[in-house]
Amino acid sequence: MEPKLIIPEEKEAGFSRILRGFPESVVMRSGLVRLRPGETVGIHSTNDREELIIVLEGKGEFLISGRDPAALHEGTFFYCPPETEHNVKNTGGNILKYVYVVSRAL
Repeated sequence: MEPKLIIPEEKEAGFSRILRGFPESVVMRSGLVRLRPGETVGIHSTNDREELIIVLEGKGEFLISGRDPAALHEGTFFYCPPETEHNVKNTGGNILKYVYVVSRAL
């Protein structure tokens, strides 16, 4: 494997993969997400992975069943442990833009 510069696709909204795992990385996966106002990524689970959300622009909420929503905004980070069902929702008036990084938990 070699170090590499990665430039994600330019999009107004939607999802762009940054790393897909092997052969691009050992196990790490990541992507750039852009949600329009009111949009969610949909409920999904981390399964056997842990996830880090890095908010670049906008406002939103990190939603986990049975817990109060965590406020997300530019400059915030959110860690999600393995086996956690969750969702992200744009609660602001502009695009919510964030990077997620996922890696298999040991």
